[in-house]
Amino acid sequence: MLSEQVHTRLRDAIMHGLHAPGAPLKPQDLAKEQGVSLAVVRETLVRLVGEGLADRLPNRGFAVPTISDRRWQEIAEARLAVEPVLLRMAIDCGDVDWEARVRAAHHRLARTPAFAEGPYYSDAWSEAHRVFHRTLLEGCGNSVLLETFDRLWTASELGRRFSARRNGERDHVGEHRALEEAVLARDADAAVGVLVRHLSLTAAGLVESA
Repeated sequence: MLSEQVHTRLRDAIMHGLHAPGAPLKPQDLAKEQGVSLAVVRETLVRLVGEGLADRLPNRGFAVPTISDRRWQEIAEARLAVEPVLLRMAIDCGDVDWEARVRAAHHRLARTPAFAEGPYYSDAWSEAHRVFHRTLLEGCGNSVLLETFDRLWTASELGRRFSARRNGERDHVGEHRALEEAVLARDADAAVGVLVRHLSLTAAGLVESA
């Protein structure tokens, strides 16, 4: 579908920094660049706003979200409010198939190199990272809450793509292993504790880089 193709291309362009933070997203220019109608571009931009990858500015059209301490603080607060609740629900309700998916997602993440070239996380690792965190929460069985997670993750990932670099002080491998182990042990308190610390360290890194 044409609109889906345009959405994918523009989403990838924003995530890879081809449109800088705060840069305007002009429908006319994008329509010409993509070779599609203004209607298709506007539909795509509205969808990107819903995903947290674009802002709709009053009387000024659309733009890539800007990087600011306040923005990342709000995203971090939202994730810290939502994800621990979903994780407790998942641990309480998840079945054996969910446990198997958690183990498989962690294995994939652990075996995927975080950095291919340069200081930024690779696309492959970023996707494995997303799948692992989402799989942890899928045991909750609530699609509406998982949609909320998806939007918050995308907004957080955009900030991490803009600002996250190698951090020698973080033990990502150890943090993810501890999270997997606590979840599969069905120790909700320990799992939530690990998750909160994990999210807090990520949020602190984004704010420092903003």
